[in-house]
Amino acid sequence: MSKIKNIVVIGGGTGTYTALVGLKKYPVNLTAIVSMTDDGGSTKALREEFGVLPPGSVRPALIALSHAPQAISNLFEFRFPGGEGLKGHSFGNLFLTALAKQLGSFEKAIAEAGRILNIQGKVIPSTLDNCTLVAELENGQVIRGETNIDIPKHDGNLKIRKVWLDPMCGVNPNAIEAVKEADVVVIGPGDLYTSIMPNFLVEGIVGAVRDSRAKKVFVCNLMTKFGETNGFAAENFVEALEKYLGERVLTHIIVNTKRPAPERIQKYEEAHAHFVEYDKKRLKENGLKVIEEDVLRPVGLIRHNSDALARIICKL
Repeated sequence: MSKIKNIVVIGGGTGTYTALVGLKKYPVNLTAIVSMTDDGGSTKALREEFGVLPPGSVRPALIALSHAPQAISNLFEFRFPGGEGLKGHSFGNLFLTALAKQLGSFEKAIAEAGRILNIQGKVIPSTLDNCTLVAELENGQVIRGETNIDIPKHDGNLKIRKVWLDPMCGVNPNAIEAVKEADVVVIGPGDLYTSIMPNFLVEGIVGAVRDSRAKKVFVCNLMTKFGETNGFAAENFVEALEKYLGERVLTHIIVNTKRPAPERIQKYEEAHAHFVEYDKKRLKENGLKVIEEDVLRPVGLIRHNSDALARIICKL
């Protein structure tokens, strides 16, 4: 009987949520390694007031892996529409903050929330240190804070030259352990510089991914992101990742073949986001096995189809 495969998903936010929702339907050991640089909205307020690590980074992954009744998952997603001091806060963020203060540890808070949500798998912060994401643009301008990079107040047409963490962060040993034991490491989907890359800026994670014998699969984004990946094709995403990971560390790339209908793309293009094209020849020259599939969700927001993505990853 073949052993149950260990799949590690590295990223954060909606993209990681999408991958996990599909993968949890398979008999695999799942681990999500999530970035710890979220500093917007509810998370920002809780970080500043209580000195906790960003709860908004781990909440989507916990909900994605949940096998609790839908009402409990919905409660963790609930955002207060009003109320003095409560408006804009997510119940899940408040709950994780309360647990962290009560138990004296953010990791214990995640484990306890995981038990309540009856999660299948583990959610591991890439670092347990408090840090800020910083980006330098092509004109030399320096932008501090994930939210300021994600929603640019500067000229979003300027390309990002490099990103780093301030201060430099030590790795969570559990993240290294998970990567070492992985059969497949899935990178993405998600915002390249604000969801995926912060994980690789933590000291030690790049080395663990490089040394791992796992298949390393990059799930390429469906659309570009203004202020982060303007004008990017799939090969540009790979080149940006390789600046931090090193060349020929990635083994596979999943690219989407289905172009969304014009009416679905329209509002994205109004926000300067465009469909991601790819050059198969160039990707193969980078040593990548190119998996070309329709991984587009059939209706609604332009996101990956969780089930299609999971099926491809589990076939590997």
